[in-house]
Amino acid sequence: MTTTETAHSDKLSVPALTALVVGSMVGAGVFTLPQRFAAETGVVGAVIAWAIAGAGMLTLAFVFQSLAVRKPLLDNGVYVYASTGFGKYPGFLSAIGYWASSCAGNAFYWVLITSTLSPLIPAFGDGNTVSAILVSSVFVWGFYLLILRGVKEAAGLNAIITAAKIIPLLLFVVVTIFAFKPDVFIANLSGGASAGGTSLFEQVKGTMLVTVFVFLGIEGASVYSRYARKRKDVGRATVLGFVSVLALFATVSIISYGILPQDELATLRQPSVGSVLEAVVGPWGAWFISAGLIIAVLGAYLAWSLMAAEVLFAAAKDKDLPQFLAKTTKKDVPGNALLLSTLFIQLLLILVYFASGALDFMLDLTAALSLVPFVLVAGYALKIAIERDGYAGVPQRTRTRELVVASIAVVYTLFLVFAAGTQFLLLSCILLAPATLLYAIARREQSGKLFTTPGWVVFIVVLIGAIAGGVGLATGFVSI
Repeated sequence: MTTTETAHSDKLSVPALTALVVGSMVGAGVFTLPQRFAAETGVVGAVIAWAIAGAGMLTLAFVFQSLAVRKPLLDNGVYVYASTGFGKYPGFLSAIGYWASSCAGNAFYWVLITSTLSPLIPAFGDGNTVSAILVSSVFVWGFYLLILRGVKEAAGLNAIITAAKIIPLLLFVVVTIFAFKPDVFIANLSGGASAGGTSLFEQVKGTMLVTVFVFLGIEGASVYSRYARKRKDVGRATVLGFVSVLALFATVSIISYGILPQDELATLRQPSVGSVLEAVVGPWGAWFISAGLIIAVLGAYLAWSLMAAEVLFAAAKDKDLPQFLAKTTKKDVPGNALLLSTLFIQLLLILVYFASGALDFMLDLTAALSLVPFVLVAGYALKIAIERDGYAGVPQRTRTRELVVASIAVVYTLFLVFAAGTQFLLLSCILLAPATLLYAIARREQSGKLFTTPGWVVFIVVLIGAIAGGVGLATGFVSI
């Protein structure tokens, strides 16, 4: 086999890239949807929420698709698009925000999986006991060693896990279709008591962070762009993965309204998909879904760990993070970046011990941290469409379509920032401000200017947000 053939065989195909996208999104989040939605809204609000989230996230999928074509030399899109479009420091914030979001999501996964096992192992409690944290830590470091064996091997394992974990969800859909109760569904149309009598707008707004959480991973193929056989495969995998997952998520959440009254759905134990199935078929349904949840967590954890390390690696390779994070192993794995990610996940697991409402908090924090990277990616797509950057020889009709799509994506991501609320924005700043020290070290290594004038403005805003967040924590305005 020639060198060229060997290099080609090491690349990921469209199905493999699509599996990474699906594997990244179909994680623990989908198993929490019935309870999370019912706690906020009824059927009408859920339909509107999925319409907004679906349309908004689809525009983001198209944004990643168009950027892969217009900017084929830019790898690791989530980070590098922000850096190229808006400067080194905003790019750094995007990289750190996305990385921290991935790590927080992984910490959430282990809390949920141990709490799911608590009926079998009572010592696990709600996933934040000493026993649960110790067991989770063992698996965290076990996955670290697995990924060190090589990205390609880990990606192949993820494809197998992705196929396996879809089965319980498909069974759930089939069983609930046959058990569907039209009268219960109709009674759940409005927000009801569980929504607290709030307006439909507020009900829909309350679901936005959980929809962001379950869609995290839509950027998966873009993150792995340097492993794709063809650049156009990145866009294809992103859209294929998104459409499949959207249909699954919307079905799982909405069909549950035809099984139990909303007030009961809103108080179900997580994973609520298992509780809904248990109401139809008995206790074995809950255990079957719990098994699916465990598989989903393992697959999503694997994919998110890879993505987190890749972002740090890319930022260091572009000299926006310290150079020790740019080192790779003989297997082409960014070892130091992976180690730092694993250490941060371990720290979050320890902090979970002291947190109240750890599951919901980690879920919402994970989603909130991803918002700045998404806003910047959408903004970059809009910028190049306006400036005609990368559109040489492209028909005007195509540029106009991509301009409209990017504009919608910008509006949608800014709405998500609004929906996240002040608390999570301030908490994000508390993380980003001290993390800027890594950026300063990198700039010193390169003997470069610390900030441009816009960079100083952005840093001051982040610093003020961090100070306000610290004061909020001290006064109780911001809580963990």
